[in-house]
Amino acid sequence: MEEINKKEWLVDFVIRHLWHKISRMYNQRANEYGITISIGFILLNVEKEGTPSTQLGPKMGMEPTSLSRTLKTMEEKGLIFRKADAKDKRKVLIFLTDSGIEKRKIARGVVLDFNKELMGNIPKGKLKTFFEVAEKLHSTVDAELNKLQ
Repeated sequence: MEEINKKEWLVDFVIRHLWHKISRMYNQRANEYGITISIGFILLNVEKEGTPSTQLGPKMGMEPTSLSRTLKTMEEKGLIFRKADAKDKRKVLIFLTDSGIEKRKIARGVVLDFNKELMGNIPKGKLKTFFEVAEKLHSTVDAELNKLQ
């Protein structure tokens, strides 16, 4: 493929460019409800029985400093509260407030609506291929990460 040097043909460029667009779209939608994409994703990842903040960062690919800042903002907005784990007092669990639960429902609806639109615009066979390629990308990146350790 002669055009491999064009940035449009670089897999990671396409993924990053597409994620940037999706992220902008989600941020614009989140802004309508007074939150950000980061807050929305945290809302979607906090379990009913509480979630240790140490699990949220790796799950979302956020640095600890950014996560701490976002959690502080969420607490100030009344979306979450922190509580020591009943079994291990050293652990702090994150819980959603009633307001956080409402915003979570909105965030979930936005994500599901967008995915429904995508699935309506892309034939099932192509979606299946997309997910197969995504899985191959995951395993290739994992292999590269293992080489670096």
